[in-house]
Amino acid sequence: MPTTIEQEFEELDAHRRWQPLYLEIRNESHDYPHRVAKFPENRNRNRYRDVSPYDHSRVKLQNAENDYINASLVDIEEAQRSYILTQGPLPNTCCHFWLMVWQQKTKAVVMLNRTVEKESVKCAQYWPTDDQEMLFKETGFSVKLLSEDVKSYYTVHLLQLENINYVENLWITMYLKLLRLDVKRPLKSGETRTISHFHYTTWPDFGVPESPASFLNFLFKVRESGSLNPNHGPAVIHCSAGIGRSGTFSLVDTCLVLMEKGDDINIKQVLLNMRKYRMGLIQTPDQLRFSYMAIIEGAKCIKGDSSIQKQWKELSKEDLSPAFDHSPNKITTEKYNGNRIGLEEEKLTGDRCTGLSSKMQDTMEENSESALRKRIREDRKATTAQKVQQMKQRLNENERKRKRPRLTDT
Repeated sequence: MPTTIEQEFEELDAHRRWQPLYLEIRNESHDYPHRVAKFPENRNRNRYRDVSPYDHSRVKLQNAENDYINASLVDIEEAQRSYILTQGPLPNTCCHFWLMVWQQKTKAVVMLNRTVEKESVKCAQYWPTDDQEMLFKETGFSVKLLSEDVKSYYTVHLLQLENINYVENLWITMYLKLLRLDVKRPLKSGETRTISHFHYTTWPDFGVPESPASFLNFLFKVRESGSLNPNHGPAVIHCSAGIGRSGTFSLVDTCLVLMEKGDDINIKQVLLNMRKYRMGLIQTPDQLRFSYMAIIEGAKCIKGDSSIQKQWKELSKEDLSPAFDHSPNKITTEKYNGNRIGLEEEKLTGDRCTGLSSKMQDTMEENSESALRKRIREDRKATTAQKVQQMKQRLNENERKRKRPRLTDT
């Protein structure tokens, strides 16, 4: 199977046909109505004027006065995969974003861009970066940071999403009961959910990752969490526009699933099928070429290519600590300890004694990793805050007069 795709890849490379192939895909892609996105009341909910969800596949917010959000449900039945592809939230749509995550029973959010790239704001800061929770009163949710795991090219956040409408709902329910009125529909009471936030931090603007290996390692970390499995709600995938990098991620994952099932795949046809659900998936010939490379390398690893597996093993050594620890000998949990995240290890009954010197070494390594994670986090927060402040100063001067931009994120 990979050999056939490899031959196709080599021929495309040899004849420099990536641009023609990309144009073929664009020309063969169908256009569907997207009228709702153009309603006057929805214009300020779109990051780009030329990227809109199709009416037939748009995600609808439930129990909301306005059900619109720039997000599309991409359903690939043969791969048993469903993704919600969406734009990077705007300051005024962060509340809608978390409402969607809650209503769709999403287990993970996959973010493929940085909030600020080349001095341009690509996405609002919709999740907390410290122990201060973020409140979204418009839709009644709060988000807390439970843990942060910083790697060399991606970061995994564990977030707590809470429905904070329960206080108001509880009083309404009690009032109705006092009036002896029948409460037909029981109201929620303070439900919380844990959301994994996978943030790929090294995908360059207007480009592709340096190698398929790092991208695939990230993809398989997401897979290992179980967040993409069909027994959960669809994972939310986003970049800035929700079509370029997000399309690449979804295409590679879908093709690898189909190959694992033993199906013959036609990458072009799979992409054309995915484009029926959201416009413009895969934005450049380079992203198309990278998708082929990642699918070829991923298929080799799945089929047990020892050289590829060794390469990934070496790559994984760059990680500061594992994102998911499946070790049977210990349970590693991260939780708040005062104003910082503390690492706690709970040994199981059968764990072997490692000696005092080993424990001291482990403690030193943990403290070193904690300090490094803290320093990286603080540097990133300071840089982002400075850039965002500069952008706000420029944007506030002419925000009302300026029209919505066209897509610049690829």
